[in-house]
Amino acid sequence: LIFDLQAHCAAEHVEIILTRNMSETLDFNPGKLALPIRIVDNPFPKGYGANHNAAFKISTGNYFCVLNPDIRLKENPFPVLIALAQKSGVGVVAPRIVNTAGLREDSARRFPTPRELLRKALGGKSEVVTDAPDWVAGMFMLFPAPVFRAMGGFDKRFFLYYEDVDLCARLALAGYKRLVCPDVAVVHDARRSSHRRLRYAAMHMRSILRFFFSDVYRKVRKLPQA
Repeated sequence: LIFDLQAHCAAEHVEIILTRNMSETLDFNPGKLALPIRIVDNPFPKGYGANHNAAFKISTGNYFCVLNPDIRLKENPFPVLIALAQKSGVGVVAPRIVNTAGLREDSARRFPTPRELLRKALGGKSEVVTDAPDWVAGMFMLFPAPVFRAMGGFDKRFFLYYEDVDLCARLALAGYKRLVCPDVAVVHDARRSSHRRLRYAAMHMRSILRFFFSDVYRKVRKLPQA
């Protein structure tokens, strides 16, 4: 991802904030990058929301982009996404997410319900929303910085899952649009850790229950459906 950003976005005013949640050796020399990079080393692992909130506090741009390290870029997605984010009432934008085979992932959906999750547990699939979803997945989210600040960022009580759902629900309650730009695609090779490891599955379930029993979920369920 770092090399993709350098290859496609070096002409842009892009700053990279890389958080190492645990000790690891970088396979590149930060001093030789064409883009400014700031590396944050955590003394102990923090949750997804806490890490991105901390990164936002030291960011300086007018837009704040959350990027998973397993995203790959084939072009510069930011000019088109920022143009969309500049429109009135937009809270977050995302590109189309495709897998390594070029097939679209279910990264833009309606808000989850217990009934939908039960259907998925029985082998069903999520509905993919192409342009104006209820929520977009956290592997790639671009926010106008004032909006992210006004919302208070991610709720750090969600350690690893559903932070994106919760924030998009709060954006909806505040009247902000959540959009997918069909003209830009990025590649993501989904890990699906919660499908294979019991610890992550337990984290996922805790986050689901936290969201379903929250005031945010109770209120967002009362909003008219688009």
